[in-house]
Order: sequence, then structure tokens, then C-alpha cells
Amino acid sequence: MKYPLKYRDDTEVVPPVIGHDPLEGRAPSRPRLGFWIAPILYSIVLLFVAGCSPSPDRDPPALDTQPSSETDDRSVILFLGDSLTAGYYLDPEDAFPALIQQKLDEHEYEYRAVNAGVSGDTSLDGLNRLDWVLRQPVSVLVLALGANDALRGQPVERIRENLDEIMSRTRERYADVRFVLGGMRMPVNYGEPYISDFEQMFRDLADKHDAVLIPFLLEGVAGDPVLNLRDGIHPTEEGHAIMAETVWRYLERVL
Repeated sequence: MKYPLKYRDDTEVVPPVIGHDPLEGRAPSRPRLGFWIAPILYSIVLLFVAGCSPSPDRDPPALDTQPSSETDDRSVILFLGDSLTAGYYLDPEDAFPALIQQKLDEHEYEYRAVNAGVSGDTSLDGLNRLDWVLRQPVSVLVLALGANDALRGQPVERIRENLDEIMSRTRERYADVRFVLGGMRMPVNYGEPYISDFEQMFRDLADKHDAVLIPFLLEGVAGDPVLNLRDGIHPTEEGHAIMAETVWRYLERVL
């Protein structure tokens, strides 16, 4: 594989750092990439896989799905995603969902942001834990899954089916729920057919479920070494601040 890789907008991806394999299911002592899979990871810098992919028989991770107090009756904005949503290697308050909560408070919106991101999650993982995260009423679902599926070479149609099922089942549970869908992009080396199908998938799902589409969740962050951890994949605190601004522009439309 030749570096630098480029996206359609000419964003360049720098060569990988050799180190820990994030697919081994262990959190690294510091952000590094596996030597054998590094070329694949860096070929899709925007496809962020985390250091602890959940196993099917593992209990769901701790998640604040209950009101923070007995008097907290604010409507819930549920952020369902992977390592980007979880805030890989960051303190929870630095991940973009927590920054969205700050904006909600500043603008006096009566909503509570719940971070249901799990590092390593695929669209199927999100679907499998959906009933658990929907135990509480949800007013807005911000769905940001599918990147890790593409990383693992899953067919676009399979990703589409899982995301469609997540949105359909959420609507069945809460008829008035509103959707914000986080879109992703892939570098040109993945081939035009797959790239086009992957990007079109998000547009189609947004149309079908009347969702607000964020065209690229990592807009202004992907490929910038200043805004990403040493692995070149996961955003820093500064990167999450930019992501929060991006998400807010679209989220505010449904509030």
C-alpha cells in the first residue's frame, strides 16, 4: 500500500505507527496500531475501531440509562455509536456527546444526552444491544454506526439492513422519535463501487426514516494529525470539540 492515501477531497492519510493491534480486544497502554493490520486501518482513517470489541456473551457495558436524579424528567437524546461516540482514550466529559450536553444547557434545551457508544461496535453489535439501551424513553436517536463493519469488509447491504432495523425498531418503540444519522466516507483506494454504495446507504436510510443526515461525522478532523491521537484514527479532545460543532449544526434542527 502506498502512502499518502487520499480521499475524494484530497485529504491525505499519513503512514501508520507500528504497535498494538486494536482488534485483539484489549485496551492498549497507549494509542497504537497493530503491525499486521496497520495498512488496513490507515487506509480508512475515518473508520475508527477501538481497542475492546465486545464479545457476544459479555454483559452490556455500564451506561447511564436512568435519570440522573428523581426529578430529572428531561427528554433523552441517545447517542448510539462506536469508539468515536464513546470517546476512545478520552475522559467521558471530553467526548462529543458530553460537549453536546453543554450546548443543550447553554441554549436552555430541556434534553439529557446519553452516551451509548461502545468501542469496537459494529452495526450488528448496536442492534443486539438496542433493547437494552431503549429501556428509557428516547426523543432523539443519534446513530453513528457502520464504520467498523466496513473495516471488516462487510457487504454494504448487510450494514444497511442492520441500521435500518435499528431505526425501525426504535420507531416502533417510540413513535415520535427523531433521527440524526452520522454518515461516513472512505478513501479512494477502496474502489468507487464500494465507496459510492457505502455513502449512498446513509442517504437512503435518511430518506426512508426522515432522518437528518450528517454527511461526514469526521468533517474537518479526519487525516489531521493535530486533531487525532497517535494512532491517527481516533480524535483528540480538540477533535471531539470540532465533532461536537458538526453534530450540533444538524442536531439542533430536530430539537
